[in-house]
Amino acid sequence: MRRDNKDGSTAAFLPTNAVEMRSRGWTHVDVILVTGDAYVDHPAFGVALIGRLLEANGFKVAILTQPRHDSPEPFKQFGPPRLFWGITAGNLDSIVANYSGNAKVRDNDQYSPGGNPYFGQARLKNERRRPDRATIRYANLARSAFGSVPVILGGLEASLRRFVHYDYQQKKLRASVLTDAKADLLVYGMGERAVVEIAKRLHEGRDLSGIDGTCRRLTDSQLGEMNNAGSIYLPSLADINRNKSLFLEAELSVDTHARSLSRSLVLQKQQAMWVVQYPPAKPLSTEEMDALYELPYSRKPHPAAGDVPAYRMIRHSVTIVRGCFGNCSFCAISRHQGPVITSRSEDSIISEVEKVTGMDDFHGTVTDLGGPTANFFGSTCRNRSCKRHDCLQGGVCRHLGLDEEAFIRLLDRVSRIQKVKNVFISSGLRMELLLKTPGFLKKLLKSHVPGAMKIAPEHTVEHVLKLMHKHGPEILPAFLSLCRRLAKENKKEIFFTPYFISSHPGCTLDDMKTLARDIKKMELRVRQFQDFTPTPGTISTAMYFSRLDRYERKPLYVASNADDRRQQRLVLEKSK
Repeated sequence: MRRDNKDGSTAAFLPTNAVEMRSRGWTHVDVILVTGDAYVDHPAFGVALIGRLLEANGFKVAILTQPRHDSPEPFKQFGPPRLFWGITAGNLDSIVANYSGNAKVRDNDQYSPGGNPYFGQARLKNERRRPDRATIRYANLARSAFGSVPVILGGLEASLRRFVHYDYQQKKLRASVLTDAKADLLVYGMGERAVVEIAKRLHEGRDLSGIDGTCRRLTDSQLGEMNNAGSIYLPSLADINRNKSLFLEAELSVDTHARSLSRSLVLQKQQAMWVVQYPPAKPLSTEEMDALYELPYSRKPHPAAGDVPAYRMIRHSVTIVRGCFGNCSFCAISRHQGPVITSRSEDSIISEVEKVTGMDDFHGTVTDLGGPTANFFGSTCRNRSCKRHDCLQGGVCRHLGLDEEAFIRLLDRVSRIQKVKNVFISSGLRMELLLKTPGFLKKLLKSHVPGAMKIAPEHTVEHVLKLMHKHGPEILPAFLSLCRRLAKENKKEIFFTPYFISSHPGCTLDDMKTLARDIKKMELRVRQFQDFTPTPGTISTAMYFSRLDRYERKPLYVASNADDRRQQRLVLEKSK
């Protein structure tokens, strides 16, 4: 369903203030989505996607974007939402948005107007638009504004901080954001199914217990009233504070549970409360994902947002795939998006590209057809009983179905669209899969690489790669050799933008020196690298905190102090 104004014209944006709400003839809204990002009405931005989905299901939705957080007054402008507050820090975890991996304050914010992380008003000029741990701060302000309205947490920050987690800015463990914010419910993962179910239940006056893809906070007595047979009990916050090794055990348990698509409840004691995680929501089907991306987005920033750097990067790109079975130790995509791959249909992708070509600022280049990893598109698992969903560990799984012809056909169809001059793949690409799909790789190198191919070897030392849950050191040289041979056949010169990580748990200064030598030997240039950032919700962060190997539980070297991290970083900086 698409909402229209009284004059019949289509509303370009969801309302962001009371004036815009009243211009639609509304006296109230059903849901207010609060976000730490500027409002960009594009499906790459989570709030826009959820807002449009709720709208399509008949609900009146407003967006409160980057509100002042020194007062509850901005939260009162729409009046109380009839159903619930939807709280998110934005597309990024707020600590990641506000601080570098070494806890240095960032001087820009890609999701804020003009990239400026600070408010413009004189009396607020030193206050960041996105507060630290924004999910908690916004939830508290929503409670202060209208205390009786349910508060629902969602988005990446809430999803990855739903259990006990490490906060690298504070250098300590923290309890779940659900209990810290005293919220009614937390939506984890890709929240479309859960959010619509929440809205429908509240509209019908039903309770919110047992919704797939959500977590609740319960007291001891409330937990005792449940049937907890077969539940998974994680070590509590108190247990982990007494024994650091239990943090690694807890994170590994969450990871195994998530990848197995288990229907068991997961429980963890925080301080006085319990967090109860219900089973994950079923992944969207291709048809459902197509419908989601075909909702009536304006594909532009709201006029009040102005120039948003993150939008400039993705405005002429199209998401074609969701999910990740790579399970890299340092990455949270598998935990947030899940290990099951959903690819959109070719027709739906073509339809969206045609919309992109109609944009005023489109000049012929589709900058990306991608997702978490572009060449997962069209892949399937042929083993329906698999509980591992770890398709690249120890070699490409024999049950993994790769359809390179589907991607080649898609590229050809997009290339034939009127006004399209170039179609590029700018998202990450898994090298081990490209080695298995030489036809697709050849086409990619010939026509669809934007100047340089982005690859993410991360490291070249075997034991570091193992800790990263990556393929061994043989993959990168084999891949480079094949690419260079294909480029020579095409009479083209190929450049690479490799991405590396320094100071990963288990990586020593000698390992970095080996990496630098390997890079030079393979005739690569260091273009992109960063220090390991111990973000919430990853196995690498658990190794960083516990100082234990994820496989053997043996003591692990961790470059955790600033000088050690700087020394590792300098090795790569000198290799540029």
